[in-house]
Amino acid sequence: MATSIPIIDIADYLAGGQGALGALAGQFHDALTSVGFLVLTGHDVPMVAIERTFADARRLLALPAEEYDWFDLHRGEGKRRSRTKAPTSPGDGPPADDQATQTEAAENQGASDAQRQFFEFAGPLFSVMISPTSSVIEVGGSRALRAIARDRARRLVEHDLAYAWAVLEGEGALDTVGGEMATYRASTEPGLVRVEVTVTQGDVVCKAEALITVAASLLPKAAGGDSSYQGLPGYTFHKAAGELWRSRFDVERNLVVINNGHRDFVYAARSKTLKLRYICRLFAKELVLKNFIGIPPDQLLERLLELTLYTEEHLR
Repeated sequence: MATSIPIIDIADYLAGGQGALGALAGQFHDALTSVGFLVLTGHDVPMVAIERTFADARRLLALPAEEYDWFDLHRGEGKRRSRTKAPTSPGDGPPADDQATQTEAAENQGASDAQRQFFEFAGPLFSVMISPTSSVIEVGGSRALRAIARDRARRLVEHDLAYAWAVLEGEGALDTVGGEMATYRASTEPGLVRVEVTVTQGDVVCKAEALITVAASLLPKAAGGDSSYQGLPGYTFHKAAGELWRSRFDVERNLVVINNGHRDFVYAARSKTLKLRYICRLFAKELVLKNFIGIPPDQLLERLLELTLYTEEHLR
């Protein structure tokens, strides 16, 4: 029994060496029947490409389970279309042997489908999630939400369920009819909203949460243009009272997150005009820090003043 993973060099085969294919086949056979693994060398694949492939695989495996819930992977496995030869002429049909074979295959397929349906019958409720689990909408907008209930084997559970939706944190309202679907309607104020669903089946109770970011914009969006262009970011609020940060830039969502629990924001919020100007200055600060990296401090301040003047000129 081999104690190490065999290393097989395929350079001679790729170069067209005489007898290389037979020798390589023997090495593959010995490696896969004795160890089950092998290492290939001499393939000329750049190491950068190999490392990138492994990195992509790690990122894929690190995705949360809910990312795969849009794909029904548990159904339709192993089903193949039967392929039959067409008759050679309109009056001809398949031979008697072929008919018998097709009939037997159809009966076996029917029994297999019935057995598969039995084993795919969902068990009792085990978990629930909200789809989408995270989303961004504009102030005054809405977002459709769906509760997805599953059993221990991650099969969909659809019967004997009771749903209860609630807004745990933030502004806005939920339109529900007591089922798996709900519509969140945002208020006119930006912020982070936590929505919860409670699903009950008999004595089993499961809960799940979703995060909705309600964003606003200092400047109106331009009509038309390139849809791939991100443009100016929006902004939203996140209450972090007692923390020193005033604002942060969320690159992935293209949002300026403002700490509306900071004492400066609380002070500015006494007046609508003062609050808007405070938001404007934080907005300008984040844009300058993002777009002018590495320039001297004096030039950074010049850009900050320039952008602040421009944004305040176009305040709503």
